[in-house]
Amino acid sequence: MNDPKIENNVLEISKSQRKREAHELLDLGKKLITMPEARLKSLPLDDDLRQEVEFARSIRSHGARKRQMMTVGKMLRNRDNETLMDAVNNIDQKNRQVHARFHHIEAWRDRLIEGSDQELSELLEQTPGINVQTLRQLIRNAKKEAKLGKPPAAARKLFKLLRETDEQNPLPPLLAG
Repeated sequence: MNDPKIENNVLEISKSQRKREAHELLDLGKKLITMPEARLKSLPLDDDLRQEVEFARSIRSHGARKRQMMTVGKMLRNRDNETLMDAVNNIDQKNRQVHARFHHIEAWRDRLIEGSDQELSELLEQTPGINVQTLRQLIRNAKKEAKLGKPPAAARKLFKLLRETDEQNPLPPLLAG
């Protein structure tokens, strides 16, 4: 039903499909405008589009910024954006992977603090390069801090140790339990 129709050798796209594509490109423009400067510089943008995005970033008035966003969206509709979309999606994918690793490390930290020695021995079996004595001490101190209601300084240090270990050799997946 939403498939393009071919009449007289001309590809006819429905109005709804054109609107969906326009909204998708407008969302891409919003991502470009709100993206950190360093990431924006790494994207394959031509000079006039980059200039319009920079101008939109500098606008503080809501209405003017919205109009400029529409201008950026219109410019995107008049271009081939395949490489740009791939680059933005690649950045988004990397961000999701970083967040997933962060949450995995947090889960290990929480499991070690709340759990028994079985979780610790499981971790030690699968990550041989970790400093056992420091790890045990940080777990013990984090449990004590949680019990006394103190700020979680040892838990932060434990997270940092686990993150450094994960960078060298990824932590094993958590088993349900």
